[in-house]
Amino acid sequence: MSTRKIRNSWWVDCRCEGVRYRKRSPENSQAGAKAYELLLRQRLARGEPIDGRTEDQSPPEPSFREFSEKWYKTYVLTNNKYSTQTGKRSVLNVHLVPFFANMKLKEISSMHIEQFKAAKLEVGLAPLSINGQLLILGKCLRCAQEWGELEKVPKIKALKVPPQKFDFFSREESDRLLSAIADPMWYGMVLLAIRTGLRVGEIMGLEWSDVDIAAGKLAVRKSIVRGIVSSPKNNRERYLPLTPQLCNALSKIPRSNGLLFQTKNGNPLRYHRLRKTLARFCKRAGLRTIGWHRLRHTFASQLVGSGVSLKATQELLGHSDIRMTMRYAHLAPSALREAVLVLDQPVLEGVGQPVGNALPVAA
Repeated sequence: MSTRKIRNSWWVDCRCEGVRYRKRSPENSQAGAKAYELLLRQRLARGEPIDGRTEDQSPPEPSFREFSEKWYKTYVLTNNKYSTQTGKRSVLNVHLVPFFANMKLKEISSMHIEQFKAAKLEVGLAPLSINGQLLILGKCLRCAQEWGELEKVPKIKALKVPPQKFDFFSREESDRLLSAIADPMWYGMVLLAIRTGLRVGEIMGLEWSDVDIAAGKLAVRKSIVRGIVSSPKNNRERYLPLTPQLCNALSKIPRSNGLLFQTKNGNPLRYHRLRKTLARFCKRAGLRTIGWHRLRHTFASQLVGSGVSLKATQELLGHSDIRMTMRYAHLAPSALREAVLVLDQPVLEGVGQPVGNALPVAA
């Protein structure tokens, strides 16, 4: 039989000059399969490849739409965490694919990218958001180059972004917030965010086995984002010290064999509940409403404002790039002032002064 049905699909299965050919019929019916078999035999008789291309023809060049889908399924789903996958999927669907659509990869030029930036600015998108979209576009095109689909990646210039402003609580405001929380678990969770700067996903992923109250430290090994358990950001496991106040607060939380913070039924907490509960505590304390990430900013800002070095702050926050931590540098003006005040100190006798008639040596 030269046509057959396999798992609800019709196939052509035939031989020509001792070579077996098996191809799925583009029309999923017996009649369609027979017609497709005839077409294949005619191509083979003429010495043509059965896919309809002559030997000197190249495969059709993919459009950006086609390649981006291939890139997402092959690269993004394999190498990125769930939260990153959903973010890239959204950027592709909402921004990149609608603009570049059926444009061939090699047709995308620096001018087209500048037009994309201009179009996004015109509809009111922030430069920081557009730069994030350009990063995804650049990675997609670099993969196309690595896979032999594109000869050269066009130059992609990021937009200039003004210094980002962020909100945080002062020490007095932090104390007011904590004073408004009576429940031991919620008190411990908020204090943990203020004293360690953990990301909310890292807080939700903490287990009792990660916490050593006696030694005053904890290990950050995983993160829970949108119900998906994965490694922390940057795939880095790190260890953080706990303050005595925080150790005391955590010791008052009912201990279990699972997550450090959970519902009364032992289920993981969901982010929308964390967000609403923190907003309620802020209102109760008479403070402006902030999100959990602002507590991370609070931790970093209070550290730097107290004279802790940016390098130490970087390690505690888990930043892979010191440039992320430099956002807090302006909160430590006293360190800079003390540095320049050294120049006003009197010079010690015999130090830095010419000896006899000798002239100073030029640097």
